[in-house]
Amino acid sequence: MFLYVGLVIVPVAGAVLVLRAHSGGPAPGAHAPSAVATADPFPKLLIALPVILLVCRLCAGLFGRMSQPRVIGEIFAGVLLGPSLLGLLWPAGYEWLFPPYLAPTLNILAQVGLVLFMFLVGYELDVGLIRGRGAAAVTVSQVSIALPFASGVILAIAMYRSLSLPGVSFATFALFLAVSMSVTAFPVLARLLVDRGLDRTPLGSLSLACAAMDDIAAWCLLAVVVATATNSSLAGVAVTLAELVAFVALMFLVVRPLLAKLVKSEAGQQVLLPVMVSAVLLSALGTQKIGVHAIFGAFLLGVVSPRGDGNVDRVIEPVRTFTMTVLLPLFFVYTGLRTKFALLGTDLRLWGWCLLVIVVAVLGKGVGSTVAAHTAGIDWRESLSLGALMNCRGLTELVVLNVGLDLGMISPTVFAILVMMTLVSTVMTAPALSLIQRIRPGGPRKAL
Repeated sequence: MFLYVGLVIVPVAGAVLVLRAHSGGPAPGAHAPSAVATADPFPKLLIALPVILLVCRLCAGLFGRMSQPRVIGEIFAGVLLGPSLLGLLWPAGYEWLFPPYLAPTLNILAQVGLVLFMFLVGYELDVGLIRGRGAAAVTVSQVSIALPFASGVILAIAMYRSLSLPGVSFATFALFLAVSMSVTAFPVLARLLVDRGLDRTPLGSLSLACAAMDDIAAWCLLAVVVATATNSSLAGVAVTLAELVAFVALMFLVVRPLLAKLVKSEAGQQVLLPVMVSAVLLSALGTQKIGVHAIFGAFLLGVVSPRGDGNVDRVIEPVRTFTMTVLLPLFFVYTGLRTKFALLGTDLRLWGWCLLVIVVAVLGKGVGSTVAAHTAGIDWRESLSLGALMNCRGLTELVVLNVGLDLGMISPTVFAILVMMTLVSTVMTAPALSLIQRIRPGGPRKAL
């Protein structure tokens, strides 16, 4: 699309502008457009994109050397390129690299990347992890959602008067903050376990099962929050949720069998890639029209897509490569451009709120998961390790926060506070796990 814009539309538009310039100028009474309105973002994108990819790659490598998932480095790269660091240390360079007229283009690419990423999350979410994990996985998952959710509501009671946006109801603000406290990043957690060789251990299997259930619950809760925020009455919320339930039924009862038949047919295999990508985009459009955000449609299509077929894996691999290499870094940077830690400034009250949010988020997930796991009969070391792992919020949390900011549920200040919480709670996961494994020897009392 953008190649077409650069090679066809831009030259034609340039020729029209040249002809207009030599025809005596604009008609009497016409107003000259502003420089920002007429600026072409494409050349600037060709400059910004290599910088974004290079910085993300460098930060990913650096964090990988520190035993952190590489995606954490990419998240930090987005913050480094934003107003919180580059804009603070070199304002002129920041304005040159990311002028205001480039933001809409970055946003569109970032949203496309986010939709494709959510499809991949749904596709890679192994629902089979949930089956056969016993009472431990169910107990830990439920508590690791319920306790942070409740603590988020209590936190919202204290924060609402001073930090909420005008016109945002307490119910919307509290529900969103509660969901933000409840998130665990399944993709980042899986990457962390693979890097540490824990993915095939009882602890790894249990944590992945809990994170998978958390992911499903988090998206369902967020759908309710979005429906609440976009409807002014309970009747409107009920209609939106009913439409969402119908959409889910359509995906499982109609789309899933059709995709299975397509994969098995010889003709379908020839067009599988464009059909799958088109299905992702149309599914995203479906939930966007319903009023619960495009990411839900993409996630659902990933969940209902056929698995265990080499043809599906073959066509999804290039989608994964392009999304993770090019589009997702744009999402990180766009998030970084929206994160302004300078809003906290030297206001000790705001930094106090930030510290409180971090403490509530970490303790809600950590204590809830640890106590629930030990109650289910798991050794304290494994229980503490599970509590540390469930605090890995990462990319999933950033998706939730961007939805909240886009829909006006939270202010830029609260967004900055929650991004800080995301970074701290995610970065501390790996060292906390190493510390627990070092100081608490011993094995589980009971099979996971």
